[in-house]
Amino acid sequence: MPAAFHYHAPLQPSTAAVFASPHSGRNYPEKLLRASVLDAATLRSSEDAFVDDLIGAAPQFGAALLLGGVPRAYVDYNRAASELDAALIDGLPRGTLSPRVNSGLGVIPRVVAGGRAIYRGKLSRAEADARLDTYWHPYHARLAEMMHDTTARFGRAILFDMHSMPHDALLGFGPRGGARPDVVLGDRFGASCAAPLVDRIEGLLRAAGLRVARNAPFAGAYITQHYGRPSAGQHAVQIEIDRALYLDELRIQPSRNYAAFRELMTGIIADLCALGQPDAEEVPLAAE
Repeated sequence: MPAAFHYHAPLQPSTAAVFASPHSGRNYPEKLLRASVLDAATLRSSEDAFVDDLIGAAPQFGAALLLGGVPRAYVDYNRAASELDAALIDGLPRGTLSPRVNSGLGVIPRVVAGGRAIYRGKLSRAEADARLDTYWHPYHARLAEMMHDTTARFGRAILFDMHSMPHDALLGFGPRGGARPDVVLGDRFGASCAAPLVDRIEGLLRAAGLRVARNAPFAGAYITQHYGRPSAGQHAVQIEIDRALYLDELRIQPSRNYAAFRELMTGIIADLCALGQPDAEEVPLAAE
């Protein structure tokens, strides 16, 4: 049975930065492969492929790293446990659902990228609860512990929630006639992270040669909403990276640019960790 998460401790804790990749898991349970009407390659279309590797150097720079243990198509760690889909899970009352759940992207997803249905029929409520108990709850218990321990040690915590986005997701974004952004920062429109800190994060990414947008088309989901509490010294930023920068999206394999982009990301991770070092300039507290 796959692990709920993979935790990598810092070599020497030296920064308030915490890194997480909830959607890069690629250990597909046999139960999912048997139950799905999709082939393995199609199931992977929702995966943040290789993001775990792109940020794998974080512990070298003093930051803790948490990776999701199962793929997003099985359990979505970036949804609330309550975001259950009555169209997929038997025995649930139909009620007012979030747009994410209505589109099939609840905590137990009904579809993968492109709206392709994963299952032929419904899942039992017992199956959904078992997945949450086995995977979702342990992952979030560990992430909550990491945020608590980091805040206790450094007086603050900065969670970098790392994701990748399909290149086509950026159609229509960016200046008219201009280039699309390479990275989208999501801070829940200022609610999950102090604005001066987001400014510094954006500045680091731009200095690395990346084009940056904020909150469109991705403002952050459950993780940034739940863990970002700037007034308590806990900041959370979602970072979405265009997959075309490093991935052959059709084959879900590293592109010829992968090694160079991974090296670039290692430098960015080092700079983000430096933002959380004790001698770094503190950001003022902000209302949630």
